[in-house]
Amino acid sequence: METDKIQAKNIDEYIANFPTDIQKMLDLIRQTIINNAPEASEIISYGMPAFKFHGMLVYFAAYKNHIGFYPGASGIEAFKEDIKAFKNAKGTVQFPIDKPLPLDLISKIVQFRVTENTEKAVAKKNKR
Repeated sequence: METDKIQAKNIDEYIANFPTDIQKMLDLIRQTIINNAPEASEIISYGMPAFKFHGMLVYFAAYKNHIGFYPGASGIEAFKEDIKAFKNAKGTVQFPIDKPLPLDLISKIVQFRVTENTEKAVAKKNKR
């Protein structure tokens, strides 16, 4: 099932559209994000599960052969050495569905994005 065909209202509904094995992977990513960004709010954005914290934090989505993880260009750049084993591009990294998810790496990227968004929010507030 392709993510762009799903019209979910929330992350639970999004995850429920996939086979059990993919649901487990999506739940693991979701829980990893929650554990590392407990103050972030869950939304569906661009048809994908996403988390907001002082702006957009990360997105993720399931595809036929991979789970897409979207931490933005800065998240990819900061971890380019760690993600080079995976197919990646400017704002995304693809985790194959036939391999274990790199939850430690996802945790580090989410923590980086929380810090980055917090620093931007503080800087913006201090400019006022």
